[in-house]
Amino acid sequence: MSIGHTLLGLLEGGPRHGYDLKRAYDARFGQDRPLHYGQVYTTLSRLLRNGLVEEAGVEAGDGPDRKRYSITDAGVTDVEQWLATPEPPEPYLQNTLYTKVVLALLSGRPADDVLDLQRSAHLAAMRELTRRKAAGDLADQLICDHALFHLEADLRWLELTAARLGDLREKVNP
Repeated sequence: MSIGHTLLGLLEGGPRHGYDLKRAYDARFGQDRPLHYGQVYTTLSRLLRNGLVEEAGVEAGDGPDRKRYSITDAGVTDVEQWLATPEPPEPYLQNTLYTKVVLALLSGRPADDVLDLQRSAHLAAMRELTRRKAAGDLADQLICDHALFHLEADLRWLELTAARLGDLREKVNP
C-alpha cells in the first residue's frame, strides 16, 4: 500500500496534523501494521517537497509546534491518478512456501510436514479473521474477506501440492 497516497486521500477531508493522520490511518488501514510516527512525518516531508501537500498553519503547544497539512491541487490529481491505476496482479510465481517444499524434498525431509504445519497456520489465521469479521464494521468485514479469500487460495494450493507430492518428489530427486 502506498502510505503517501493514503495520507493524501485522508487529507482530502480537510487539513490535519501528523498525529491526526496517523490515528486516522491506523483506525482505517493499520490494524495489523500501524504506522510509526517517523513514517508519517517522513512521508509528509516528501509530499511537501513534491508539492502535493502544503502547510496549512502552525499551532504552538506545550511541546513542539504542531503543523497542519492540507492537500494541494497537484496532490488531488495525484490521488485521482493513483485510484485510476489498477494494481498489478501478484501471481506469486516464486514464493517462500514453494521454496520450503522443494528444499524439504531436496534434503530428504518430509515435505508433508511442511505442508501440514502451513495448513494449520492458515486455518488458525482464518479462524481469527472470521472472529474479527463477525465483530467488525463493514470496512473490517471487507478487509477480512480479502484476507480470507487469499488464505483459501493458499489452502487449495496446499491441498493440490500434497496430492502431487509424489510426482514432485520424483521431479526434484530423479
